[in-house]
Amino acid sequence: MIKVKSRGTGKWIGMFGLGVVLATTQPGFASETTENGEQELTAECIRMQKDVNADLGKQNEMGCPPSLEQMAALMDNPVGNIAMLFTQFDFYKMTNDNITDESATKSQYMGIAQFPKGLGDDWNLINRFVWTVPSVPLDQDKIDTAAGGSAPFGESQGGTLSPAAGPLPINVFDGRTTGFGDLYYIGLFSPKEAPNMLNGKFVWGLGFDLGLPTATDDILGTGKWTAGPSAIGVYLGKKWKIGGLLQQYWDYAGDDDRDDVSLTNLQYFLYYSLDKVTSIGAGPNIIANWEQESDDRWTVPVGLGINRTFQFGKVPVRIGVEAHYSVIQPDNIPSNEWDVRFYIIPSAPAFLFSWMQ
Repeated sequence: MIKVKSRGTGKWIGMFGLGVVLATTQPGFASETTENGEQELTAECIRMQKDVNADLGKQNEMGCPPSLEQMAALMDNPVGNIAMLFTQFDFYKMTNDNITDESATKSQYMGIAQFPKGLGDDWNLINRFVWTVPSVPLDQDKIDTAAGGSAPFGESQGGTLSPAAGPLPINVFDGRTTGFGDLYYIGLFSPKEAPNMLNGKFVWGLGFDLGLPTATDDILGTGKWTAGPSAIGVYLGKKWKIGGLLQQYWDYAGDDDRDDVSLTNLQYFLYYSLDKVTSIGAGPNIIANWEQESDDRWTVPVGLGINRTFQFGKVPVRIGVEAHYSVIQPDNIPSNEWDVRFYIIPSAPAFLFSWMQ
């Protein structure tokens, strides 16, 4: 049995994506072209386009649009002056001693709308709106029946399926539930000027996260309002990009019949640049669910993948694929053994949006 539910929450998401595309079609985003469609670039413009640390707004005012290499470098900066629309698909191979079907899989679409908002001359507020559409190998109706009408199982942004106590009954895996998950917001205050470090730069931000219980089924969300601190720090070198995004979630309101939430999500980044638009590496998510027993608390994956930034018309788009394997997994609850991640990220420099300044 497959349950599919949705809500009319995609309108503003689509508007943001449309805004990225429309903004990048403005005349100021591309240099003038010749009759055969080729760009006319002066020698000075070509020189500026080789500087990945240039002020792209000032460069564009001089009639020199950002190059693909400059946009790729800006996309490497998670707190940069850039708007990005992440479209990410994860396909999980699940494992647990109580899963008789060794082919049990879970999938999730995750969208992230990220954009900066200038706060004076020195600071930015980096905004990240996150929404998910999970599909899990569990039948919500059977879970409700097993729980006596109340479903103590739930899903967090980290992607673990966490029962209140003990292993999940085998027969609840006979089915699938698909629908809209919880919504999340992450706000990070970051300085506009990054300090130099080891022939590169170190970018950072501190802030907070909020979770809204918008899931269409209990198994697809936490049933709780959550909040907590967030922090990011990334070294951006000529070849290496190393760092992480740390988020902590605690519940403060919501369904009293659902489990409390105390969860840490650390997405670490490790990428090596093969050239100015291509990188290898991975960005898996380490999960610590502090409401579980010690044997079921940690999920620690490692991974490898490749991404490349392309130019589609006037829109820079990053496309990548990664594979992650969890070297540490919960012992008694269902968890993700393998994760294959595919993502597409269209982007636009923030100077195209006056309200981001």
